[in-house]
Amino acid sequence: MSETPEQPVGMIGLGIMGSAMSGNLIAADYPVVGYDIAAPALAALAGRGGVAAKSVSEVAARAPILITSLPSPKALHDVARELAATSRENCVLVETSTFALDDKLAAAEVLREANVVMLDCPLSGSGSQALVRDVLVYGSGDRSAYDRCLPVFRAFSRAPYYLGAFGNGSKMKYIANLLVAIHTVAAGEAFALARKAGLDPAQMFEVVSEGAGGSSALKTRGEMLIADKYLPIRTMPLDLWRKDLRVITEFAASLSAPTPMFAAAVPLFSAAVASGFGDQDTAAVALVLERMAGLPRE
Repeated sequence: MSETPEQPVGMIGLGIMGSAMSGNLIAADYPVVGYDIAAPALAALAGRGGVAAKSVSEVAARAPILITSLPSPKALHDVARELAATSRENCVLVETSTFALDDKLAAAEVLREANVVMLDCPLSGSGSQALVRDVLVYGSGDRSAYDRCLPVFRAFSRAPYYLGAFGNGSKMKYIANLLVAIHTVAAGEAFALARKAGLDPAQMFEVVSEGAGGSSALKTRGEMLIADKYLPIRTMPLDLWRKDLRVITEFAASLSAPTPMFAAAVPLFSAAVASGFGDQDTAAVALVLERMAGLPRE
């Protein structure tokens, strides 16, 4: 069975990614019922044509497919416990956050005991990409539940991928984010070098991004890097990004897999947070590189 736009979709967590997914689902004519602990996020959902719920339980009572986009493992465990206490039959939870696999497995077990199928489906792409449906779904878990959710995935993503057993989605996301971390630092490093060399940042971006040195990370962050201003956030705040960096570090260590390039990038993000840029976009790591290069702040 596949869901159609007549079937409501529940969204739990209406931050950068959750609000973008909700907007695209509404644009695809899906009724969306959402919940977030932040009142402004609920008001924004209602303004886009969604239904603002008062609790996780209310979302579960209205929608057979639920999507979570949450800021912390604690939030996931809290949601899982509430859903387990109030779940309905034939319910699927699509978990799109980036957390340690152990946290997702624990939440899935709580839900399994309440007959709720949980899928591990992190997204690859930035907040600005999510707004224009330019993200990928790394789906894993029960295949029939995944197939049931396919129309929903296609409504808010560029492409969904089924990767097999539960957890493979998260593993793939760790690898993707490892590359994002390295590419983000590389982009900041390139702009710092261009500024130090007296090149025009806008021209450098135009020339380099279309050549062999281009990357998705460079293109997504190019506008911010040219302006050297990292608000409003287009991808993710540095404070939240550190959570992903810790998860990747622990995952690689658990496999005894060397990640020297990633290991070199992580301290630069930490330095950016320590420098007071934690509430700015991840691309603000460029400010640390500029300081290292002796470039003055305008």
